Amino acid sequence: MRGYYFITDASISVAGMMSDVKKAVAAGVEIIQYRNKAAETRALYDEARLIKHICSGSGSWLIINDRIDIALAMDADGVHIGQEDMPYLEARRLLGKDKIIGVSVHNVEEAIEAVDLGADYLGVSPIFATATKTEAGEPCGVETLKAIRRACRAPIVAIGGIDLSNVGAVIEAGADMVCAISAVVTKPDVATEIRKFQRGFGL
Repeated sequence: MRGYYFITDASISVAGMMSDVKKAVAAGVEIIQYRNKAAETRALYDEARLIKHICSGSGSWLIINDRIDIALAMDADGVHIGQEDMPYLEARRLLGKDKIIGVSVHNVEEAIEAVDLGADYLGVSPIFATATKTEAGEPCGVETLKAIRRACRAPIVAIGGIDLSNVGAVIEAGADMVCAISAVVTKPDVATEIRKFQRGFGL
């Protein structure tokens, strides 16, 4: 796991979510996380099905945010769960041993617990203040990111308030992947913006 981690956000997308996903896949993004907090279950299912079709055969993995039922229905590559979502062990029981499960963490203690349970990667957030995810909480900063990197060997995805002006410090602190939603999907050419972040990883 390395490079840019793409999360959908239809509410701020300029080109539209499906266009964004196509451009992200074209830019060589390894993981596409489908997140839509506002949609009803049928709409989530329909959108996830379209995204799976885009990802199919591309080498990009489809991860569903929160909704294990949608992930199962889609036979997605995995899910991403937060601290208030279904417990990791229950998610693993339902999904099986071969699916990817990422866990959002905000401090070293949560990170160690998630890794001990078996999380495939950690989503550390928010690194900086962000308006994209209003419930994200107080920023943990790069020092917490460094501490989590020292404590855990699992891949780390850094999320929250990241842009081209600070991504270098985030990568230096130990992030394996970064997500910068508003810095990418609010621009007309998503692929070009993603590649700017990918270059920070030498990709």
